[in-house]
Amino acid sequence: MNISILLFGSDRFLAKLPKYIQNESSFSVEHISNFDRTTSHILSTPPDVLLVQASWDGSMELCHWLKEQTKISWIYCILIEDRPQILAWKHTSGEDWELERTSLALQQGADAYIWSVETRGEESTQEEMASHRLLLAHINVGLRKAQKYRELIRKNDLLSVMALADSLTELKNRRALEWDLPNQIQKARSYETPLSLIILDVDYFKKVNDRYGHLVGDRLLQLLCSRLRHNMRFQDTPFRYGGEEFVIVLPNTTCDEAFSVANRLNSIVSKEPFAIDNKLSISATISLGTSCLQAEDDAKGVSLLQRADRHLLTAKATGRDRVVGCISHTLHHVPQQRQKVSFFC
Repeated sequence: MNISILLFGSDRFLAKLPKYIQNESSFSVEHISNFDRTTSHILSTPPDVLLVQASWDGSMELCHWLKEQTKISWIYCILIEDRPQILAWKHTSGEDWELERTSLALQQGADAYIWSVETRGEESTQEEMASHRLLLAHINVGLRKAQKYRELIRKNDLLSVMALADSLTELKNRRALEWDLPNQIQKARSYETPLSLIILDVDYFKKVNDRYGHLVGDRLLQLLCSRLRHNMRFQDTPFRYGGEEFVIVLPNTTCDEAFSVANRLNSIVSKEPFAIDNKLSISATISLGTSCLQAEDDAKGVSLLQRADRHLLTAKATGRDRVVGCISHTLHHVPQQRQKVSFFC
């Protein structure tokens, strides 16, 4: 795996890095000397490892800043000590002084503190070789840390998807709706755009389960959701609200437009039977209620959902297989097309 390294420091300091880091194909080294550009780059393209030249202006501020960025604090920050005076003190002071300097660097935000790895000739001294090995070891520690973090993020993303998805229909679930609808309402009000939704229910679904069993009922829901999903506009988002009831959120959609969308979906569902297998087909219809966002609606969308649900109940009470909703603030419904649902093999 290619290790991405970002160096904050001078051109001269970059040239002093061990040649195997600069030339090795498994390392991708970028160099930025400006503090603001460095922080911007880290936020947009987080590296695995950050190498910081201790003598460069803003070095300690950068280490401290990085640890305050909770979303990217996993980046492994290696502070490389190259200040001549401190290097000189190192040779005249004892181990306690070295430990004190290291402790101070770690407290200020560095994950590792390494003394200068500068080479002085064709052959490195044993001390320099030890420093090189230590630098490489810390780079590998940073890589493992980045790998673990990214694996954790991948697993968390997967768990989030699973928590917000309905396993049967592969639609988003009710929990996802409770998270998404307030965001859609806030966006609609911020940009002053309309927002509508549809609640739909499969007519006489219990009869399908009673006659053919729950496995057939589940398959019918899967086929119905697939048909709906392939006939929606790209901006519309369907959710399984519970059982055989579904919600479709319609961004940038007026009351009249939502009513038209609902009528089209109603027609698409009823126009042909659903082939459960090569022997069984089932005709199904849906009842739908629509509503659009009003100024008095709450921020979570409870009243918006309740209004659509009332319209759905009206559609079911007046014969099913129809749409009831508001068009220009007037309650309307589609004339009844069928008296009952037919089942045939």
